[in-house]
Amino acid sequence: MFDFETLRLIWWFLLGFLLAGFAIFDGFDFGVAALLPWIARTDSERRVVINTIGPVWEGNQGWIILGAGAIFAAFPPLYGASFSGFYLALIGLLFSMILRPGGFKYRSKLQSPTWRSLWDHLLFVGGVVPALLFGVAVGNVLEGAPFHFDEWHRLFYEGHFLSLLNPFALLCGLVSVSMLVSHGAIYLVNKTDGVINARAKQIASIGSLVTIVLFALGGLWVAFGIQGYVVTGGGAWDGPSNPFTKTVALHAGAWLTNYVTYPWMILAPVLGFGGAVMTVRLVRSARPMWAFISSGSSIFGIVSTAGVSMFPFLMPSSSNPNQSLTVFDASSSHDTLMIMLISTAIFMPIILLYTAWVFKVMRGTVSGQYIDENSHSVY
Repeated sequence: MFDFETLRLIWWFLLGFLLAGFAIFDGFDFGVAALLPWIARTDSERRVVINTIGPVWEGNQGWIILGAGAIFAAFPPLYGASFSGFYLALIGLLFSMILRPGGFKYRSKLQSPTWRSLWDHLLFVGGVVPALLFGVAVGNVLEGAPFHFDEWHRLFYEGHFLSLLNPFALLCGLVSVSMLVSHGAIYLVNKTDGVINARAKQIASIGSLVTIVLFALGGLWVAFGIQGYVVTGGGAWDGPSNPFTKTVALHAGAWLTNYVTYPWMILAPVLGFGGAVMTVRLVRSARPMWAFISSGSSIFGIVSTAGVSMFPFLMPSSSNPNQSLTVFDASSSHDTLMIMLISTAIFMPIILLYTAWVFKVMRGTVSGQYIDENSHSVY
């Protein structure tokens, strides 16, 4: 039905779609958790905030499972290089994400203010740390990771955890935190009333403006502060998956060349900036649902900007650039990609319909009165 080159491009797009979906849907969960100790001042207010995401957070985590599964099945070398090279960071990410279900389930089991305050701060950690580490990971991929293969295609990673926390990667982490915190605040504008709603509006506007500034700084750093990668020879788009068949060069501004070669890619950063600007206007004009959609569009644009800037690279190698992983030399076989595509065509619409149904059923605001009346059956 599709040739090998087309299937690889389809799965590059689907991988980006799944990662952007994770950032949009699980992203507001991270944002709400990160805001918990600051946006809610009393125990009742904090229970309101927690219960806005209580019915949806578990389903939202399905997006990261889909994204990781797509990397594993569609681009196995990328899975091996990223999950082994960033192992300690991923362990930290995993432990921080585990804090969220623990906080949701156990926080309100005891009346002790100390107990509840402890879980509130752990939920904060479970919101900020994943948002930061996902951005740091993207920053390190843009810079190139120190890995290479030997003649038997065995992977060797030469970096360490602290090297991941370099200035550019931390800036990318701050972009991630700011956009997810503002996205979470906009979600709270839609799901709360009273003082929480008022605070959320203020944070959403400030967070969106901060995102615009940090995203612009990141773009300038990519253009003038780090070297990009470009394929200079070999590497057939429809050839076998072998990262040894190409040559790669590094030079400043290389990540911007795609916007000249493929002008349509400029839509990604335009959507990132434009969505954030529109979010500020929509929040201030009291149109919270449209603001949430606009915020999601901005996140999609920001995530897509990283992907289209690097195309066709998936994970460049800083220690041996010629062995960098690209869309066309790190994929599974033609048959594997085809079978996965058929499965995705069947199950992805079901997931999207289910997600839409859940949000429709759980629409409306969560109030302090509702929490008081159902204090033994809610988080």
